[in-house]
Amino acid sequence: MRIHPTAEISPKAKIGEGTSIWRGVQVREGALIGTGCNIGQNAYIDTGVVIGNNVKIHNNASLYHGLEVEDGVFIGGHALFTNDKLPRSINPDGTIKSLADWTCGRTLIRYGAAVGAGTVVVTGITIGRWAMIGAGSVVTRDVPDHGLVAGNPARLIGYVSAGGTRCKSQQEAMDITRSEQAPGAP
Repeated sequence: MRIHPTAEISPKAKIGEGTSIWRGVQVREGALIGTGCNIGQNAYIDTGVVIGNNVKIHNNASLYHGLEVEDGVFIGGHALFTNDKLPRSINPDGTIKSLADWTCGRTLIRYGAAVGAGTVVVTGITIGRWAMIGAGSVVTRDVPDHGLVAGNPARLIGYVSAGGTRCKSQQEAMDITRSEQAPGAP
């Protein structure tokens, strides 16, 4: 495990073997980070975020409470994962909101998915296995396995295999993925 001396890691976070954490990264209490991950400069990993094995998180990504990232996911620089569908600083009566005044949303990024740089993912979303999100997208609804989405709001524009081959259908993407993978791969 490599942790840059300027990284701020809570002693209550768990980090797997072989993970590299670079300059200025903050990892909060209760975060779980798997083995073999690479977390780029200035990334923020909030309380209770769960990150699988072999995940690559580029610089300045913000991963907030309520997010689960499965194995083999790529998260581009400046990607942002929200956790509040009704964000407000104060309640209608003018009092400051507390933890009791909101519901934390849940977001799941499935195995092998790729989230492009500058993407915003609104809470409550599932991004499917091997899906690919175009850079700068705003994801406001679920993305199917192998789905290729882009835009604001992100729209399904096609399908991709695990290796990134553009496909005409989800079935074609799944078939090509089987031929790209080693026997027994998940």
